[in-house]
Order: sequence, then structure tokens, then C-alpha cells
Amino acid sequence: MPFCEVGKYQNGVDATGNNGTKIFYRTYGQGPVKVLLIIGLAGTHSSWDPQIKALAGTITPNDSESPAGDRSSGEGGGDMEVCAFDNRGMGLSSVPTKKSEYTTSIMAKDAIAIMDHLGWEKAHVFGHSMGAMISCKLAAMVPERVLSLALLNVTGGGYECIPRLDRQTLSIAVRFLKAKTPEQRAAVDLDTHYSKEYLEEDVGTTTRRAVLYQEYVKGISASGMQSNCGFDGQINACWTHKISRADHESICSAGFLISVIHGRHDVIAQLSHAKRLAKKLHPYARMVELPGGHLVSHERTEEVNDALLELIKASTSKISPYDWTNLPKKSSGWNITPLTRKSSPEGSRSSVMADIIGRLQMFLLFFFGLFMLAFEFMRRGERMDGVASPWDFKCNLEVDLGSEENAHIVYTALAVDKELQPDKVKRHMSVSNGKLSVNFEAVEARFLRASFSAFVDVLTLTTKTIEEFGPKKE
Repeated sequence: MPFCEVGKYQNGVDATGNNGTKIFYRTYGQGPVKVLLIIGLAGTHSSWDPQIKALAGTITPNDSESPAGDRSSGEGGGDMEVCAFDNRGMGLSSVPTKKSEYTTSIMAKDAIAIMDHLGWEKAHVFGHSMGAMISCKLAAMVPERVLSLALLNVTGGGYECIPRLDRQTLSIAVRFLKAKTPEQRAAVDLDTHYSKEYLEEDVGTTTRRAVLYQEYVKGISASGMQSNCGFDGQINACWTHKISRADHESICSAGFLISVIHGRHDVIAQLSHAKRLAKKLHPYARMVELPGGHLVSHERTEEVNDALLELIKASTSKISPYDWTNLPKKSSGWNITPLTRKSSPEGSRSSVMADIIGRLQMFLLFFFGLFMLAFEFMRRGERMDGVASPWDFKCNLEVDLGSEENAHIVYTALAVDKELQPDKVKRHMSVSNGKLSVNFEAVEARFLRASFSAFVDVLTLTTKTIEEFGPKKE
């Protein structure tokens, strides 16, 4: 089986830290055009099969003993070589035991090591979900080695990984965490990956859900359930992921074309986050919205494959980014169109005013929420006078969220955000009667202040999301 020992292609600390780490990969097809596919959380290389078939013309790997005659031709067959691999922590690749060994930067270096192992100087890099985050990091690290970039169902990491907060998503999250068998995991994966409409479509005498369920059980049984270390590590990679301004500048400076492809009904990676990232990559990015869920590459295979092939073709022809993008011209700051004295249609002027007012309202609501939470903190804050223990600085916070359901949704979202310095700050949360209670303890006032401030930021974003997208009251 083909493996890449990543430490052999790295130097210094990277080589030492990855000594013995192996990444399982497969290549398909032959040709001068190279395509690297990076899959997402808990996925394996085979998740790319619909795209591999379209790009390489076959899903029979090059290391297979199957006769060449078994390799059917696809849209891009004949001139492309495609590589797909299992990320660390999944499938046949190594599973490091420490969470710190899973970041999108580290996993991007795994992908670069595979390119070196294959002797690929440059490649078109396509990523899905967490794999799209890894692809962004790779493009920022070695932009000179990227021919084009496709980001499918991507977010910016961190709090943007918090899915749409409603009863359906909470149910999916609970079922996912409880899934212990391939059958249980397959059932929840379907609701995670596809839109409800797609699953309910009739396929012969049965439904698409029933057909896919059997396929998923078979696939998960073959690859095995993901280990706890692998799952926790990949979650850590998503939660700690961030694309800085320097990263954006590095990507844009290279001048390659980008496609941001997203399903409108994705309950995991919200469409608004993908649009925001695409705007930051203007004029090199094109936004492609499709009527699908998180695994839009399977649900809308033909449209996604067409978009990827079009990206490769456009990159080869070296068209202007301004001819490629379908996004409005990028502006700075709040991205508000300035008012001028030039004559314009009344509708346009009204639209600008409405946009300004709407943004000001969001701005004021956000800071009003921070103010109210800070006031609550001051009113309920307690500080020990003695020095009986090192945890001298304490405060309590209680937030009434209106219902037990909302309180548990917020608790679940905030529980993901662990304290970065547990030796200096402790945080305890509980839910009762629709209220979220939080207790902070710290060894110094500055640590208490920093922890509380960061917590309030995430709490405010979470509660505002519930207000806008959560269950509506009659």
C-alpha cells in the first residue's frame, strides 16, 4: 500500500515531530495535469470518488493490480493525475495521540510532503470542509506551488465551525457523539451530509436515503470507525484554524484562480461564512452556490465536477481574475457604498440607507449585549478577600435564555471552546430552568478578565445566532 512518511520531506522541528507519521494516499490516472484532493473531518480518500472519476477518468488506483481495461473514461480522463489521501487521524493514516499534533498548518505540511513524495512541483488543490481549511493553509504557505484552489463547503474555522443552531442540528450533534456502530454512524451521517429534499427523493421502489444508508454502512465498515484520538484531534484542527490577513495576502499575491463552492442547505458549514471568505479573496475567487447540503460534491456531482473542470480550464488559459470572478468589487471597512451627491435612482439611494441602518443596528445590538453581560458580571461578581488558595479571583455569571432547549444549545456550543490555560483559569458551566450558569476562577485578575471577555464574545455570537435562526415561538 502506498504511504508517505512525512518526516522524510520536512526539516527541523517538523521532521522531528512527524518522525514515523505516515499518510496513506492513492493516485489515479496519468497525465501532466496534477490535482491534489484534501478531504474533510472524519472522511477518507474514497469520499472523492465522484470527482476522481470525472477528473482522472477512473476510480481504479494506479497501484491496483486490476487490468487497464477496467478503467473507464471520464470527462477529464487522459491528461490528469489525481491524488487523494486520508488525513492524519483517519482511515489508514497514522493517528497521533496528542491534540497539539492536529492543526490545519500541520496537516497542510502533510499534504506538501505528499506532493514532494510524488515529485509534483505544482498542482491544482481542491479541499472539502476541513480539507478546504487545510487547502487554504497550504496555499498560504507555498502559493508558488498552487495552480488553482477550490474550496468546497468551507468556513474560516473557530466560532465559524459552530453549525446552524436549531433543533435539527442539536439532534444531529447528539446522535453523532452517541454513534458507536457503522449503522448508527451511517444514519446520522446522511442527515449531516445531505439536504432533506435530496434524501426523500424516490429511487425506483425505494428512497435515496435507503440506498445511501446501505452504501454508508458498507463504506464505514470497510474503513473502520474513527478513533477518539483522531476525532478529537481533527476537531481541534478545525477549532484552532484561522486564516490571517497575511495568509490572505499570500494567497492573492500568487494570482491563481479560486472557486468557493457551497451547498445552500449546509447545516454544518454556514453559507455566509463561505461568502465572507470568497469576498476576502476578490478578485481571484468565484462563488458557486448549489442547492445541496454539506456533501454537495455527492449531492450535486455533475455541477461540482463542471465547476472544477472549468476552474482547471480557466487556470490553463490564464484568463484575467476580473473576467473570472462573479463577486462585486471589494471594498474596505464595513463594505458600505458611500453616499454621494451624484444623481442616482431613488431605489438605489434607499437601498444604501437601508444597508447602513441595518449594519448600525447589528453593531449597536452586539455592543449592547456585551454591555449587559458585563453589567451582570459586575453585579454578581465575587472576589475572595483571603489568600487561602491560589484561585483568589472569582466571578459568577447567569444568563436566562428563555427555555431549557435554548440553554442546552448554548451550553453545547460553548463547551467546545476550552480554556487555553487551565492552570491559570477554571470555568464551570451548568444548565437549570432555562438558565446558563457559569463560574470562573483565576489565579490573577488579568487572566479572569481575559477569559471572561473571550467567553462573552462567543456567548454573544451564539445567542444572537439562536435569536435569528433558532426555533421560533408562536
